[in-house]
Amino acid sequence: MNNDYNNHDFIDVDSSEVKNSYGKKNKKGMGKKILSYILIGVISASLGGTVSAIGTIKYYNNKNAKEEFTQKKPLPNKSGVAPVPMSVSSIVKQVGPAVVGVSTKSISSIDMFGFPETQEGMGSGIIFNEDGYILTNYHVINGARQISVILNNGKEGKEIPAKVVNYNSAMDLAVIKLTEKVKLPAIAEFGDSDNIEVGDPAVAIGNPLGKQFLGSVTYGVISAVNRKVSIEGQNQNFIQTDAAINPGNSGGALVNTYGQVIGINSAKIGGSQVEGLGFAIPINAVKPQIQNLIKPILKMGIMVRNIDDKIAKQYKLPVGIYVQQVEEFSPAEKAGITPGDIIIRFDRKTVKTVEEMNSIKQKHNSGDVIEVEVNRDGKNKTLKLTLSE
Repeated sequence: MNNDYNNHDFIDVDSSEVKNSYGKKNKKGMGKKILSYILIGVISASLGGTVSAIGTIKYYNNKNAKEEFTQKKPLPNKSGVAPVPMSVSSIVKQVGPAVVGVSTKSISSIDMFGFPETQEGMGSGIIFNEDGYILTNYHVINGARQISVILNNGKEGKEIPAKVVNYNSAMDLAVIKLTEKVKLPAIAEFGDSDNIEVGDPAVAIGNPLGKQFLGSVTYGVISAVNRKVSIEGQNQNFIQTDAAINPGNSGGALVNTYGQVIGINSAKIGGSQVEGLGFAIPINAVKPQIQNLIKPILKMGIMVRNIDDKIAKQYKLPVGIYVQQVEEFSPAEKAGITPGDIIIRFDRKTVKTVEEMNSIKQKHNSGDVIEVEVNRDGKNKTLKLTLSE
């Protein structure tokens, strides 16, 4: 089922295949172990409940982390001055305030009386410009009906409303934006993830296990670069680190010793015999997506699901996008789209999946008028839909 935010449940993926940057095969016997790749962004509990942690969380206070590291010298920053290595405490003071908590509320189920049961989730995000845009993982905000941001500015617990601007579900990236004008505590600087090497130190900043651990810091090393991991059947290259990454860290920052973000913490391998296997999306893979991600998503106001060849043959329907629900006062309702319609052409192009339709939609702007051809009760009908944010 999909809506305008491509709503899916949270994802756990079982896999035994890990490919490293050197192309070496796994040692004999390792392939027999089933490892769980877990998208670590969201910890959730029923509203009114509590989030509890089993075990010990390694929390590094700024005052206790004084070790200085060295690594490959980066390129000069925007000011033309080459940055210098920093202590962990200095890194945290510079980058920590730019890493925020992302709190979400979603409908988990409907109770026996027909009332929705609300679920609360928590992830992390990174402030990356002065307009209040925040980078996070798509799986952090997936399915959220309400989003708020907790700034790491000493004002404990204050939540600021935010909205989804856009997302790239295939890359597990999303941008949200604060909807209130507030003073931002800091803005993160992006580094060069192509400039890192195995063994370089790395600092992870995020919110493991919920609001009470906002701004937690762990450090370790870069364990591998260009580590290929298959999640939901899609291969993606990650930075691997042994810096502790826990549920709630997704969307948080992996930082080099120059105080620059080099990765977006996204996943870990979970298992009883596994420890210290965390993964981050390289920031150089993120940078080309930023311009698209800050462009507001264009909504139609429909909940849909794909009709593939198998379903089409079974129910004698055309292949296309089945409309399950239409939001009141939405562009779709105004265009005359109704539940039960099957979208078969969008902007005069044949579409078979919601992904194909969204790809076409994102090439347009708010206010554009699109021809939508639907199959209704066995007859095709062309409607005009005006896109809006």
